[in-house]
Amino acid sequence: EHDLVTTSYVALESFALVQNRLGLDAVRDLHANLMPMVRIHWVNDTLHGAGVGALLSAGKRRLSLVDCVSFEFMRSRGIRHAFVFDDDFENEGFVCLA
Repeated sequence: EHDLVTTSYVALESFALVQNRLGLDAVRDLHANLMPMVRIHWVNDTLHGAGVGALLSAGKRRLSLVDCVSFEFMRSRGIRHAFVFDDDFENEGFVCLA
């Protein structure tokens, strides 16, 4: 059994994407049905700074701050598997489950 964990940045990005593409009813469904199953780690100054540093060091235009914060969070927790649709996680050495 594995816990589902994400960062507050991913939650924010997910809510914005769902609202933009599908509307507020879909956001309500996401909030009521999916988010209760996910433990959210709130990004602090240290994690944010590490993500910014990783983003600037990577020098890749299409790499996002949200992804870099996720990489730093996952590495700091020893998390190797990610449920993502993004090749950047595999390129960073994570096992993608989607």
